[in-house]
Amino acid sequence: MAPGASDADLHAVVAHIEASGGQAFVSRGVMRTIVGVVGSEEVLESLDAEGLRGLSGVAETMRITAPYKLVSAQNHARRTTIRVGGVPIGPDTFTLIAGPCAVETAEQTLAAAQLAKRAGATLLRGGAYKPRTSPYAFQGLGLDGLRILAEVRDEVQLPFVTEVVDAGDVDSVVQYADMLQIGTRNMQNFSLLQAAGASGKPVMLKRGLTATYEEWLMAAEYIAQRGNLDIVLCERGIRSFEPSIRNMLDVSAVAIMQRQSHLPVIVDPSHAAGRRDLVVPLARAGIAAGADGIMVDVHAHPESALVDGAQALSGATLEELAVAVATLPALLGRTSAAHLAG
Repeated sequence: MAPGASDADLHAVVAHIEASGGQAFVSRGVMRTIVGVVGSEEVLESLDAEGLRGLSGVAETMRITAPYKLVSAQNHARRTTIRVGGVPIGPDTFTLIAGPCAVETAEQTLAAAQLAKRAGATLLRGGAYKPRTSPYAFQGLGLDGLRILAEVRDEVQLPFVTEVVDAGDVDSVVQYADMLQIGTRNMQNFSLLQAAGASGKPVMLKRGLTATYEEWLMAAEYIAQRGNLDIVLCERGIRSFEPSIRNMLDVSAVAIMQRQSHLPVIVDPSHAAGRRDLVVPLARAGIAAGADGIMVDVHAHPESALVDGAQALSGATLEELAVAVATLPALLGRTSAAHLAG
């Protein structure tokens, strides 16, 4: 649809498609509204012949051959920039997302957020719900954790992203969070994807442990099909045979996904490495590959962290990351989101 298209124009286009026997899926982004059309070849030819392009408010029409229609690069001349609480994530900027892997206390979360902001972060990450491999491990504070994150957001002025793990929790989480995260274990939890897509909030979609690029994009399509194009793809490492690291960071995913999709792509070196000493080198690799941002774990006292302390940054290591974030993106022609915020 054209930038100035009215709601009446959009409704008329949808009605025209449905009257012709097709299905219409409307997805809205910050900059663009797309109407996806699904139907038989006969229906599509009929719509072409009847001139969808001639309807009021329609900017252009095109056939999308990729199985993922709405998130495909085929329907965007340039890659998308989305905004989370006013913070851009996209091809012209570089965004650092940082904070504690898990919310433990208000004091711990505030301390981590302050460290993150000093390092150049413009978005805060923090887990209120923590699905873990072991059922006996710390599972997060739930609603209390969301309330802490909201209070810390107001204190440090950083919008926050947090994971939602159950479709039934989406309505509660959206009351607090600026962005929803779908974790690796839930990448193909289709009811959760649909609920997140209908939430009206931007969504960060992490790649599944063993997911192919197409499976990852098809998961994003579930979100987009519910009317939400404000999606960020997060590469966080895939399962491999090498035992010395938690996961294998697939740096090639940055370039490939940016060619196959118009969505922003970021890298999570913390959960890829699982080791503090590898986080900064992997972050540099992600920046050099052209990632639109990185997400890292930060904790004022990693040795006492309840979740993933071995990969959390603080002190000299966090300062090293801050230098990389402040200098390397500019070499690729990107503006730091922190500079824009400042």
